[in-house]
Amino acid sequence: MSDEPQPKKPRPGWASHEPQAADTPDDARDDTRTDAAGLPRSNESDGEADGQGEPGPTSAKTGASATAGASAKKAAREERRAALKARRTGWRRLVPTWRMVLGAFLVTALLVVGGFLLGYTLVQIPAANAAATQQANVYLYADGSVIARDGEVNRENVTLSQISEDAQHAVLAAEDRDFYTESAVDPLAMVRGAWNTLTGKGKQSGSTITQQYVKNYYLRQEQTVTRKVKEFFIAIKLDRNQSKDEILEGYLNTSFFGRGAYGIQAAAHAYYDMDASELDAGRAAYLAALVNAPSQYDVVAHPGNRAFVEKRWNYVLDGMVDEGWLDPAERARLTFPVPKRTTLSTTMSGQRGYIVNIVKQHLIDNKIVDEASLDAGGYRITTTLQKSKQDAFVASVDDNLMDRLDKKNRKVDTYVRAGGASIEPRTGKVVAMYNGIDYVKQYTPNATRRDFQVGSSFKPFVFTAAVENGSRTQDGRRITPGTHYDGTSERPVQGWAGPRYAPENEDHEDYGDITVSEATDKSVNAVYAQMAVDVGPDKVRKTAVDLGLSPDTPDLDGAGPSIALGVANASVLDMTQAYATLANHGKHTPYTLVEKVTQNGRDITLPERHTRRAVSREAADTTTSVLKGVVEKGTATAAQTSGRPAAGKTGTAEEDTAAWFAGYTPDLATVVAVMGQDPVTAGHKSLYGAMGLPRVNGGGAPAEIWGQYTRDALEGEPVSSFSLRLQPGADESQPPAPDSSGGPSSSGDVSAPATDAPDDEDTDSGTPDDDGSSTGDDGSESAGENSTGGTTTGSPTGDTGDGGGTGTGTGDTTGGGTTDDGGSNRDELPGPGGLSGALDGRRWD
Repeated sequence: MSDEPQPKKPRPGWASHEPQAADTPDDARDDTRTDAAGLPRSNESDGEADGQGEPGPTSAKTGASATAGASAKKAAREERRAALKARRTGWRRLVPTWRMVLGAFLVTALLVVGGFLLGYTLVQIPAANAAATQQANVYLYADGSVIARDGEVNRENVTLSQISEDAQHAVLAAEDRDFYTESAVDPLAMVRGAWNTLTGKGKQSGSTITQQYVKNYYLRQEQTVTRKVKEFFIAIKLDRNQSKDEILEGYLNTSFFGRGAYGIQAAAHAYYDMDASELDAGRAAYLAALVNAPSQYDVVAHPGNRAFVEKRWNYVLDGMVDEGWLDPAERARLTFPVPKRTTLSTTMSGQRGYIVNIVKQHLIDNKIVDEASLDAGGYRITTTLQKSKQDAFVASVDDNLMDRLDKKNRKVDTYVRAGGASIEPRTGKVVAMYNGIDYVKQYTPNATRRDFQVGSSFKPFVFTAAVENGSRTQDGRRITPGTHYDGTSERPVQGWAGPRYAPENEDHEDYGDITVSEATDKSVNAVYAQMAVDVGPDKVRKTAVDLGLSPDTPDLDGAGPSIALGVANASVLDMTQAYATLANHGKHTPYTLVEKVTQNGRDITLPERHTRRAVSREAADTTTSVLKGVVEKGTATAAQTSGRPAAGKTGTAEEDTAAWFAGYTPDLATVVAVMGQDPVTAGHKSLYGAMGLPRVNGGGAPAEIWGQYTRDALEGEPVSSFSLRLQPGADESQPPAPDSSGGPSSSGDVSAPATDAPDDEDTDSGTPDDDGSSTGDDGSESAGENSTGGTTTGSPTGDTGDGGGTGTGTGDTTGGGTTDDGGSNRDELPGPGGLSGALDGRRWD
């Protein structure tokens, strides 16, 4: 063996990377072999360097060999591919290789995961849409029954605890039985729902309750891919942020059930007139079935669909049994609960619209709820109104007034309006109101409007003020029920420093010497105008406000002596509050219309109401004793139909534009007014000839309405008698004042009209200004002092300037006065007299 290095033996399959000489014969090139697949492979070059790095025989041809080797390898690869393709013939060419399948799977997985992460990151839980948060305000009677709902959306949100378990389970059985165990989304159900929809098996969303809640509360109802994608991601996030109970509660409050009802609480009232907490399994299953197709499944609106609806109803109940939520025996006893054809209306018709607006204003005025919050809705307002009494009030007005009108044949009957209010004296709760024939026809609430004179129903406040202030007559006699006054019609008042004022009695009737009790029974204007001066108009005003009239009552200020005749435009509700104070022995409790207010189950704090002493018990009770006579033998005998001890006072506004009766029993104070208003111009109209009668006065329809209402409202309650504590000497008759027919006059010349009298058509400004009076602090004038209203001549004692004597008015008594109820409970003849006539000294002839 030679000591020179020997070339290494090429390895099998090795090919030289050195280029072969171009002129080398094919058989002299590298040893060529084939691999196992029969493809040629080149042997390694014999010119490889030895272990010491010296080049072999072919090292000089390196560049050419590399190029040739690359070409050979490329050719070999192509030959191998061709061989493989040759083997995948026919249908095998259509089947992807495992490499293709794996690659496609990996790419798809990456896209899905990436898309999910991107969507989860980009899609955020939005704010609730406006329609989902909007609710109605629900107004309830004191017993919890619904008066009305206001707002554009009929929805009342309730907590899950306020929804019966049967109702919860019924909805789950109908919509998503695995709700509490499943995830927020169910892709398989979504695919199945889409497939059923495409194959005509019915439109199905495949959404879970969580997804449906997301659609109802956060999104809109359009069927788009974008909305479905958002719904998917929001549902997943929501499921992480809220409990299952919270989601179910939201779903039940946002689902639409038909009949304009959103949420199960509104639906329970719309179909069965009950709260959601009262739903049993049968009714709950029907409401749950409605969610699938609310309009089609209403068997009242679509009776032809009943068989299909009952099938759905049975499906819900069977699901409840399968899930263990309903006992099979109970299930067997259930029959299909047909919903009510007509449920309690929640519109604004009838009295409902009036009540809603008055209660809303009460909430705002008393700072219980602000206007913006009320507009947003969601409040449950329990009023103090009692449904039985409210219904009794409406029935009484219909029976005694509305049913007696003939609007086709008597134009005056189209002017007739009525207003009424009723208050519990001890609590101040308003238990009933009458505001008009129908809110959608007559919008103005007649119980709270302040644009009609109250007439002689104001007179009791004058007497109360007299007793409260210990007032005395011009000749120094203390004013009690037995005090005598001169009841001559058109007698000028004494002691008044303002313009001459000589009011006429109704029908110009002269009563002569008469006690306060008799003057109250007969509603004698001359007596009470004088009494107002004796007390002092300012003190009369203060007493009226203390009793319950608003200090902002129009024409209450500056009325002078005419304040006694009721020139003030107080509302029916304000007058009721004042009379309730008299019934409560002089203790005043501000009236309230609200018993309880909640929002989404949360109680709203109500302001405290404090009872205060408005007037002494003696003043209030003595007034009550006088007003009892008005009902027993005066102008309000029609009120005796109540069948209970009662006290009250009639009143008629100027020109008979309104007639009043204000009265009370120990348990209930109620005021009724009949008003005249042109339905086109809204101007005040006289009621002469209404109901076919010559005139309408307080002893007619108002007293009749009061009597029937009070009887029905207190039916079943024990009859209470008045317990009165009278002022000292109240039951004693005082001797009349000495005759003073030529007695004093506030003007000095009885026959001379006042030079500054207003025009007789100016009924608003026709009352004298309250310039003050000659009375002292106690409302009386000391004997022997001259009246500042003018010279006082012809005193009872023959002395001048004692301010005494009420006078008989036997001189030239010019001047008119307000028409009033007069001395009997009858339908008097019409006459156009009024306050303006009394002030300018001219008399209607």
